[in-house]
Amino acid sequence: MRVLMISDVYFPRVNGVSTSIQTFAREFIGLGHEVTLLAPDYGEADYGEAVAEPFEVIRLPSRYFPFDPEDRIIRWGRIRRHQSRLTAAGFDLVHIHTPFIAHYAGQALARRLKVPVVASYHTFFEQYLDKYVPLVPGAWMRFVARHFSAAQCGDVDAVAVPSEAMLEVLIRYGVRTLAEIVPTGIDLDKFHRGDGSGFRRAYGIPPERPLLAYVGRLAFEKNCDFLLRMLVHVRAAVPEVLLAIAGEGPAQRQLEGLARRLGLQENLRFLGYLNRDGSLEGCYAAADALVFASRTETQGLVLLESLALGTPVVATAEMGTREVLCDGEGCLIALDDEQDFAAKTVRLLTDAQLRATLTARARPYAECWSAQAMAERMLGLYARVCGEGDAPARAPRRHAADLTATAAGPAGCLDAGGLDTGVADNEAALGEAQPQHTAAR
Repeated sequence: MRVLMISDVYFPRVNGVSTSIQTFAREFIGLGHEVTLLAPDYGEADYGEAVAEPFEVIRLPSRYFPFDPEDRIIRWGRIRRHQSRLTAAGFDLVHIHTPFIAHYAGQALARRLKVPVVASYHTFFEQYLDKYVPLVPGAWMRFVARHFSAAQCGDVDAVAVPSEAMLEVLIRYGVRTLAEIVPTGIDLDKFHRGDGSGFRRAYGIPPERPLLAYVGRLAFEKNCDFLLRMLVHVRAAVPEVLLAIAGEGPAQRQLEGLARRLGLQENLRFLGYLNRDGSLEGCYAAADALVFASRTETQGLVLLESLALGTPVVATAEMGTREVLCDGEGCLIALDDEQDFAAKTVRLLTDAQLRATLTARARPYAECWSAQAMAERMLGLYARVCGEGDAPARAPRRHAADLTATAAGPAGCLDAGGLDTGVADNEAALGEAQPQHTAAR
């Protein structure tokens, strides 16, 4: 199968969408398929992780996104230069990874190529847009986001969503397009080992110092201020604790100011983005735990990366993270409450036996989410919209009765195995399926 992907985001812009595109595309190549990606040109000479891809990347001129200086959007008109080449390539399907220009350009390309179009819904825009357009009432922006998302999901032949929670949101929006849950998998070969000792030496962190890590974009919707306020409570019990923040973003200045007001300068370190050349893996491996409190994740890929490297996680179970995490399987699930989150973090830092048990269970749990398994699931969705045959005819529109979902993770990974973590009846962590929308497990 030949797949044409299009996105307004890709490396060197570091975020979950870039990682998802790269992971799926690399796996498709490994399974014998072909991929071409249309992505923004960021005007940088060195594209880091995106340089030596095993798939074709066509960089398109781009312009800055109005409300987020980190992001770009491709210039639609420049795609015309590649139309003859793309038409002759014989693509079977177009996969759109972002809204805005990429969505509409992808739709136009699919019509021109006479092939089906699939879209991935990576971002919970209802909880995102109002953070970046402060002069417009939040309720109005959430209304716009809901209708915007429903309209775009209704324009494609199928939607891939990373979690059941996100699928339920789209159903509430009124989306009736064929939809399936296809999380981004983990490259277990890449996240197999990290040099934690080397990381600590490089950043001057003593081997015995209790170390927490946060990995991700410093965005307002990520709830990072919660982690800083939580850290105050942890410090009261573990005075030497250090939180290393690996990421950058529009909320960084506000977080630095909050850290000063809370007196956390000696317990907090902003590292910036870390490359996946061993630096990021070392950060995970060096930490005693990864902490994460986002309420808007459609999946939470960093949680699986941490678990794959054997580093326990303390996190809330909101939206997509409730399906990724299973209490006791390498993680402790906390309430959306600073004191409860801090208490579980302190327990993990001070209870060596608990930490060893969670570490031992982390890697086997992460193996349930292999990149190859998730790529095969996505290819199954592609086959459905292509009519299970060789003909690239556009698939017919699905209706509400056709809406289906597949469980996000293997059912065997959802049993906590009886570990006493102090969390009773973690229904949120298990992400119970709604039977009217979910296929039999």
